[in-house]
Amino acid sequence: MPVFSSNFLPTIPFRNGYFNTTYRPLFMKDKASYTRKRITTWDHDFIDLDFSLVGSKTIVLLIHGLEGSSDSKYIASNVNHLNNEGLDTVSFNLRGCSGEDNLLLSTYHSGKTEDVRFVVNYLLENYNYKNIIIIGFSLGGNLTLKYIGEESTTISPLIKGGIAVSVPIDIGSAEIEMDKLKNKLFMEMFFKTMKNKILEKAYKFPEYKLDQGKLFKATKFKHLEHLYTVPVFGFKSPEDYWEKASSKPYLSTIKKPTLLINAKDDSFLSRECYPFEEAENSEFFFFEETKHGGHCGFMTSFKPAENRWLEHRIARFIKENIQLDNS
Repeated sequence: MPVFSSNFLPTIPFRNGYFNTTYRPLFMKDKASYTRKRITTWDHDFIDLDFSLVGSKTIVLLIHGLEGSSDSKYIASNVNHLNNEGLDTVSFNLRGCSGEDNLLLSTYHSGKTEDVRFVVNYLLENYNYKNIIIIGFSLGGNLTLKYIGEESTTISPLIKGGIAVSVPIDIGSAEIEMDKLKNKLFMEMFFKTMKNKILEKAYKFPEYKLDQGKLFKATKFKHLEHLYTVPVFGFKSPEDYWEKASSKPYLSTIKKPTLLINAKDDSFLSRECYPFEEAENSEFFFFEETKHGGHCGFMTSFKPAENRWLEHRIARFIKENIQLDNS
């Protein structure tokens, strides 16, 4: 019954989920030093991988969230912490998120694990690591859980486990939460970059018949899914996309030690995104609900040195629950 009770207890202002969500991206100054490797995909596109190496036998693959990148503060802070723990890292910039538009009309979505599979196979075929750990945040966490679950019978023995943070594992119900007034500011931030990217794709690919009027009026993820995700990726409807992309159905098939951390005050998540039952019935899937933390926040106080609970929790799960080959 691997359901963890949490010891995360921030100071008073950080017990507000909205405050905790916004504090990390706005005020933390985390940066990581990377060496970029561009790899060519099977479909004649590219993916940019940002490595930060310390000479380890273990590499951690980190996957950012919606419209993030390897420069996202939660990625950079964990890269630095994992490096200090003696682990190599590689940050996977999802297509179109590395600072340069990708070559195809299609980019990424919450369930596009074929790209995760491609990157993992690239690491397996081109490096000699004895251990690979996958860590994903938000959308990247959904990809992490879905990949480890759907690959359970064929996954490489070198994949030793995974960690996912702030994950909308049930996309349909999570989108209902995101559409509420409480998330209006966050939605406007997401939509600013997402709409611009869709407009750029329509300009580059005239065969993609975008209804720009509907795009400008879009206020919900479902609107963008109707306009882009469904036609470009071949789903029948937004509901079809939610069902096929959500990681929740795959939690019961996970066969590698894998931790999900979701905060109770994460305004992006629905009650369906707290899988106590799945963890209680699993030998390998662990779940930890914190009372506070917001979305990809988990900040403790105004003192930067104290704002590393999430980084320490991730490192502790690796040490205590993931068996690494260090021979």
